[in-house]
Amino acid sequence: MLKNVAAVLLDGVHPFELGVVCEVFGIDRSDEGLPVYDFAVVSAEGPELGTHCGFTVSTPYGLERLEEADLIAVPAGETYAVREYPEELLAALRRAVDRGARVLSVCSGVFVLAAAGLLDGRRCAVHWHHAEQLGRRYPRLRVEPDVLYVDEDPVITSAGTAAGIDACLHLVRKEQGPEVANKIARRMVVPPHRDGGQAQYIERPLPKTSCDTVGEVLAWMEAHLDQEMTVEQLAARAHMAPRTFARRFQQETGTTPYRWILRQRVLLAQELLEGTDETMDAIAWRTGFGTAAALRHQFVRALGTTPNAYRRAFRGPEAA
Repeated sequence: MLKNVAAVLLDGVHPFELGVVCEVFGIDRSDEGLPVYDFAVVSAEGPELGTHCGFTVSTPYGLERLEEADLIAVPAGETYAVREYPEELLAALRRAVDRGARVLSVCSGVFVLAAAGLLDGRRCAVHWHHAEQLGRRYPRLRVEPDVLYVDEDPVITSAGTAAGIDACLHLVRKEQGPEVANKIARRMVVPPHRDGGQAQYIERPLPKTSCDTVGEVLAWMEAHLDQEMTVEQLAARAHMAPRTFARRFQQETGTTPYRWILRQRVLLAQELLEGTDETMDAIAWRTGFGTAAALRHQFVRALGTTPNAYRRAFRGPEAA
C-alpha cells in the first residue's frame, strides 16, 4: 500500500518538478475522504539546496528518511544529465527497490535512477530533449523518447513537466483506484488520465533545405497538402528525372518525399485540432488524408493518440 512518500533532491533542483510531487503526495486532502501520505522532502546534499531559479530549499531530512519510504520520487534538476551523484544516494535507491519500494523520476531525474543501475534492461521515459544523451550515457537501458511515462514496476519514469503529474496520478490510480486519482486530479484542475504511451506534445517539423534544388517544390508541397502527390509529379515540377529527384530530396531534407508529406500533414492536423472547431472529415480533407478513418490511422501512428483525444487535451472535453 502506498503510504510513505519521499522526494529526494540534489543541488539545482527544478521547483516545478518538485512541486508536482508535493502537489500529488504532500497535501492533506482528508476533508474529501482522500488518503493522507506521510510525505517528506529529503536532501541528498546537505540541509540547504539551491534551485535552478536562484532561490534555496531547506529541509531537516537526510538520506536516512528514504529507508522507510514506499515511494521515492526524484524530480528533475539543473545539470542532472551530466553530473555525478552521491554514492550514498544511489545505494539508498537500490536498497529501496530491493525491499519492495517503488522509485519514480520526473524528467531529468531519470539520470539518477540510471546511475543507480535501476534501469538496466528496462524501458524508460525522459523529456525528448534528453533522450539521445540518456541513451549514450547509459546504453543498457531502452529509451522511449516520445511517450509521457513508462511503468516498469517498481521503476516509473516520466518525461518533462506535466508528464510527471500523469505518472504520479497513474501510480495513485494503480494503487488506490480511479476514484482517488480522479479526485486528486480534480483538485489540481488537470486531466485525470493520459495514457503513458501517448506522444509528448512537441513540435518536430522535419528540416527544410536551404538549397534551391528542391526548395520551390517544398514550398508548393506545403501549400497543397490537400492534393495527391506522386514522385513523378514532384520531379516534373523540379525538372528532374524521378530517381534523381528522390535522391536529391533525401540528401537535402534527410527523408523521403512520402515521409515529408506525411509529417507535414500530421502537423497541419495538429494545428487544426488545436485552433479550430472543424469536423474530423473536414480536417481529413484539408490535410490530404481524405477520410476521418485515414486521418485517425496516420495520427495514431505518428503521435500515439487519436485526433479526438488530442483535441480534448488542448481544448477540453466539450471540443471533441
